[in-house]
Amino acid sequence: MMRDAGTRERPDAGPHETAVEAEAEIAHRSRLAWKREQLRVWDLLQLSAPWVLLTISTAVYFSWALPASGAPFWPEGAAVLGLVVASVAWMLFGHTLPIRRRTLRPAPTGIYFVGLLALCVTFMTYSEIFLVFTIAGFFHAYLLKPWPLGVLGVLATSVALNGSAMRVWTNPAPDMLAEFILIVAVQTAAIGVGILLTARSEPVERKREELVERLEAALHENAGLHAQLVAQARESGAQDERQRLAGEIHDTLAQGLAGIITQLQAAERSASVQGETEEHMARALRLARSSLAEARRSVQALAPQELGRAHLPDALRTLTERWSRDHGISAQLDVTGTRESLSPAIEVALFRVAQESLTNVAKHAQAARVGVTLSYTGTEVLLDVRDDGRGCAKGGGTGFGLTSMRHRIRGVGGHVEVQSEPGEGTSVSARVPAIAPGHTRAEGQDDR
Repeated sequence: MMRDAGTRERPDAGPHETAVEAEAEIAHRSRLAWKREQLRVWDLLQLSAPWVLLTISTAVYFSWALPASGAPFWPEGAAVLGLVVASVAWMLFGHTLPIRRRTLRPAPTGIYFVGLLALCVTFMTYSEIFLVFTIAGFFHAYLLKPWPLGVLGVLATSVALNGSAMRVWTNPAPDMLAEFILIVAVQTAAIGVGILLTARSEPVERKREELVERLEAALHENAGLHAQLVAQARESGAQDERQRLAGEIHDTLAQGLAGIITQLQAAERSASVQGETEEHMARALRLARSSLAEARRSVQALAPQELGRAHLPDALRTLTERWSRDHGISAQLDVTGTRESLSPAIEVALFRVAQESLTNVAKHAQAARVGVTLSYTGTEVLLDVRDDGRGCAKGGGTGFGLTSMRHRIRGVGGHVEVQSEPGEGTSVSARVPAIAPGHTRAEGQDDR
């Protein structure tokens, strides 16, 4: 038996109260299970009682009562056997099958009960051994609805049973008649009380049992839905991981290779000048070595190499200075506000935004100056990368790099804005929450 809403502990409940509630819940579940077991036993008893009693009566009659009376099988035995066959058909189609199919209705049940009692009375005219079969009437009186009809069925069964047993019909002596009336009254009252109590409690128990069955079916359905959701979440996680790896490759190897190509192209254009060619080749070699080191690091832990040795401001300063030296463009980092420790996921996301923005400046902006600003405001951290390059028209910031950048920042609960006008330069601004390391807020579950 499952509880309707599961176990819920109050936040302010002490250990003792929690233990008492748990014991009370176990006791409640035990009582419900016991009641369900009672219902099953009673249903089985009502279903099997007439068949068992008819089998016992028939077996005793043909094995002992009929031979002891000295009567031949024909015609008395044949008549009883015909009654047995009729009783089997009557019980099968009037009682057993309707109960199994749950098609038992009040009017057909009343007709069935009257017919069963008539068969019992007819049986008892042949032998008193069929008093045993007549007891089935007490069980089937519980099937009569409403309950006053059930009490009337008990009265009729008691009259038929005790009237035949005491031979009241053939010897109506006053003392015998008084004893008969007393037995019938007591028997009817005792069994009738059971019918009355059953009429009040059984519907509630039946409804509760149906509710439990529906709850169990709902639980099975929920289990299937949960498995489906887990599979979908696994697929979604795999897709997110592929997207993250694509961003990592773009931010590391692709950018490094792009820088190498740029330096080699510059070396090719300045082949006639010995000093410039060597300088471009040296830069290309440094970029190649840096990309190789970044690739090796990505295999071990997908985090920027600079962040492995320093906090975000220092890592951004190293990145800015190296980028300025490699590309010959003036770049400056400004840090404002009180520095705070941030979640590694947030530091990586901001670092990648700066890295991608600087790469875009080198590839497209034709800028002379670049400003990088990291601002700590207490509840948020802002990163701005501005250049004085040629800018771009609206809708131009739709490349994979910017898409990956936005995806990263959304993954830590922030957002990215790109502002650019032709001839006015470009500004990339990222805003993220200032979440400290070890915060319970999970990556990817922030406001999106």
